[in-house]
Amino acid sequence: MDTGNTAWLLTAILAVVLMVPGLVLFYGGMVGRRTAMNMMLMVFGSFCVTAFIWVAFGYSMVFGDSLGGLGLLGNPFEHAGLEQLLTAADSDSAPPLGLAAIHLAFAGLTIAIVAGAAADRMKFRAWMVFAPIWVTLCYLPVAHWVFAFDSADGSVRGGWIANSLEAVDYAGSTAIHVNSGIAAVALALVLGRRQVWPAQPKAHNLPMVLVGVGLLLTGWLGFDGSALGAADNDAAVAVFNTLIAACAGAVAWAGVERLRDGAVTTLGMSSGAIASLVAITPSCGAVSPLGALAIGAAAGVACYFAVSLKYRLRIDDALDVTALHYIGGVVGGLLIGVLAAPAAPSGATGLLYGGGLELLGRQAVAILAVTAYTFTVTALIALVIKATMGIRSSEKDELLGLDNAYHHENAYEDPEIQARSPRGHAEHAYRATAEDAPGAQS
Repeated sequence: MDTGNTAWLLTAILAVVLMVPGLVLFYGGMVGRRTAMNMMLMVFGSFCVTAFIWVAFGYSMVFGDSLGGLGLLGNPFEHAGLEQLLTAADSDSAPPLGLAAIHLAFAGLTIAIVAGAAADRMKFRAWMVFAPIWVTLCYLPVAHWVFAFDSADGSVRGGWIANSLEAVDYAGSTAIHVNSGIAAVALALVLGRRQVWPAQPKAHNLPMVLVGVGLLLTGWLGFDGSALGAADNDAAVAVFNTLIAACAGAVAWAGVERLRDGAVTTLGMSSGAIASLVAITPSCGAVSPLGALAIGAAAGVACYFAVSLKYRLRIDDALDVTALHYIGGVVGGLLIGVLAAPAAPSGATGLLYGGGLELLGRQAVAILAVTAYTFTVTALIALVIKATMGIRSSEKDELLGLDNAYHHENAYEDPEIQARSPRGHAEHAYRATAEDAPGAQS
């Protein structure tokens, strides 16, 4: 076992798990102060419940031998319980449970991203039922398509996107960001719009948002840099491209924001950084540094304009999950077909380097397949929950704020809701204060 690879993998695990508090703070700061704890618990709770699925059958469904050799789903029984991974094989260059740990973080973060679309109006118990079902039916199959490569000797068959289609997705944006982004659309449609839509509470704590972005950026370096599991030059290329793309996206968003809105905002630059990190995830090992800057800037501009689409389409994606993650993932995935440099770790050749349109076509097929599958299955999951246990918060709970309604606690002292009924509800109707006045998120 290579000690250098092992050390880098374990370090990357720490970095990636740091993205959990990063997302907690990022989402928690973006919502109103009376739903901050609910939003944070939706992120943290869904991440935690994913661990049960991952140990029981999730890892096996992603990395197990493809059932029937079709590349659609791994054998859920092959590594069930993960006891087989306690001992490393002679051929392993890094601990197998290290790989399992970092992909558990990937899975938990993916469903946590979806939570942003349901902010302010989804029952917490419904979310905690939705999350494990979505991971099982949407994340695990798509992750198998993208992350599971055929073994060198052909004894284990992997997913169809990675092997048959041979689309380039260096660190898994198709499985994570395209997947979660399109799921956000389906969930938001089933939930319906919030009572105050199209207005919504302003981001109540911008310093919290910015700290969250900093933690996410730090974790993203481990996320992208550990894609191949080796401590080598390929990892350094991925880390460098990720870092500069984030900077380019933040600056590009800020530039457009200044020209169109007259001011650069904290939420705007934060959103630009996240959008570009999403876009560079599939391409961090496929492009040159100039290509990384171009992808980051393109994502910052494209996602800025994508935010307004939810108003035109009348879809209440509360925290712009679709604009940042789906559109960012599509931009990054497609631009591989244009900007992929043959000297980069992936070795793919894009259109600008004389590669023709074939790679661009493969990238588009992968994105379209995940879009169609996940949108359909997510909508079905949400509709079943809606028809059985109910999915939408009551009007009273929504207007009051879900922190008090579901958790009997608040992030901040709020004299207006101190009087409570036995169930923890305020005795009077919620009335918006100046601090909670509706306004555009970004």
